[in-house]
Amino acid sequence: MSILVETPAVQKSSSLAQRFYFTAWRWHFYAGLYVAPFLIMLAVTGLVMLWSAVLVGRDGEKVYAVSPSGVEAPMVQQAEAALSAVPGGALVQYIAPRTSEQAAIFRVNLGDASTMVAVDPYSAAVLGSWERRHGLYDLADTIHGTLLIGDIGDRFIEVAAGFGVVLIITGLYLWWPRNGGGLSSVLVPRLSASGRQLWKSLHQTVGFYASLILLVFLLSGLTWAGVWGEKFTQAWSTFPAEKWDNVPLSDVTHASMNHGGIKEVPWTLEKARMPASGSQSGIPGIVQGEPVDFGSVVAFARQLGFDHRFELAFPSGETGVWTISHDTMSNDGGDPTSDRTVHIDRYSGNVLADVAFKDYGLAGKAMAIGIAFHEGDMGTWNITLVTLYCLSVIFLSVSGVVMWWKRRPNGARRLVAPNVPDTTPVWKVGMVIMFAVSLLFPLTGAVLITVLAFDMLIVRYFKPLKRILS
Repeated sequence: MSILVETPAVQKSSSLAQRFYFTAWRWHFYAGLYVAPFLIMLAVTGLVMLWSAVLVGRDGEKVYAVSPSGVEAPMVQQAEAALSAVPGGALVQYIAPRTSEQAAIFRVNLGDASTMVAVDPYSAAVLGSWERRHGLYDLADTIHGTLLIGDIGDRFIEVAAGFGVVLIITGLYLWWPRNGGGLSSVLVPRLSASGRQLWKSLHQTVGFYASLILLVFLLSGLTWAGVWGEKFTQAWSTFPAEKWDNVPLSDVTHASMNHGGIKEVPWTLEKARMPASGSQSGIPGIVQGEPVDFGSVVAFARQLGFDHRFELAFPSGETGVWTISHDTMSNDGGDPTSDRTVHIDRYSGNVLADVAFKDYGLAGKAMAIGIAFHEGDMGTWNITLVTLYCLSVIFLSVSGVVMWWKRRPNGARRLVAPNVPDTTPVWKVGMVIMFAVSLLFPLTGAVLITVLAFDMLIVRYFKPLKRILS
């Protein structure tokens, strides 16, 4: 019989690995401390938006059901009915029914007020009206993106999303099996455990599976953020307007079609300038000599292949264009590869631009698919998966707090963060990874570097502060 004895080198390596483990745990703890409230908020508001869209529709189109009765009423008659609900108003948008049992939706503006009007497409009867973007979906969407405090809220959420990436990296490092434990010990929770060990096992297992989706959600959400998305990623992913055969361009961008914080324009088109009406540019569209009006534009949209739900924006101003669009981001359908946006000259009826999914750049295609998945637009399986994911995120946030609470000594008046021995050397691999995260997400990086510097240079050597934070 032989006896295995660890050499000093092996013992030192084991001790070092344990110290790095506590370092990763400390980073995970601090990141979670900031991120947990935001993750709960994002998950809860995400569930509200998901199921609001499923049950009543993003624009309320599912509230009013109709009974198909033969041929639809002329489009002009439907439009006149919508206008009668808002005397003195102006039509600015039409949303075609997704199914034959749904109402047609019109947006009518009067001054600063914007009203949505549901019309029976068969009888042209007004079924109801409501103030635009004042539903439960829209409230949840605004909280989800800005915390109801505008750009400041957007920046807080962007930092939290970046720290979410740190959580994933450190969480996977902590999750990795050690001390002879196999993958099964973390892929399947140990339900036989009790107390904090049970919570830890559940947290590890759920965290592993959720992290696979969390990264997709964080990245697709971050591309809408004000710094990483608008100023970094979106800036070099904008659709090149020169593909539109040098048609006259307006001074406004596609982002002008958005409503407040609610995104309605495909991500890759937001910064691209709108084409302008008033020339003979473009390719033949509506038959020459036929009036270019609401009825003819809808008929032309059907000829182009816009079936079921699509959106039609009316021209705004003298150089405005008719814009026909179908995209998953606006809940028009469940297939992001069918996204399409067509601009029509309001005078000549010519097609000034026809942008399909195949015309997007790589980042634009990734975003179209990512947002469709993010919103649960791709079918029942997607709705189910997003629901389970949101519930998992809520559980992870709550279980993290529970584990921290159970680890605290009774009567402790300190944070009880994982302690790292003062003699622990700099973890070079970990620092490189954190530096890479900082470069990839600048706003998060600035906060991350500040926190790490504060922890390593001040907390470690200032004993009263160290007692409070440890």
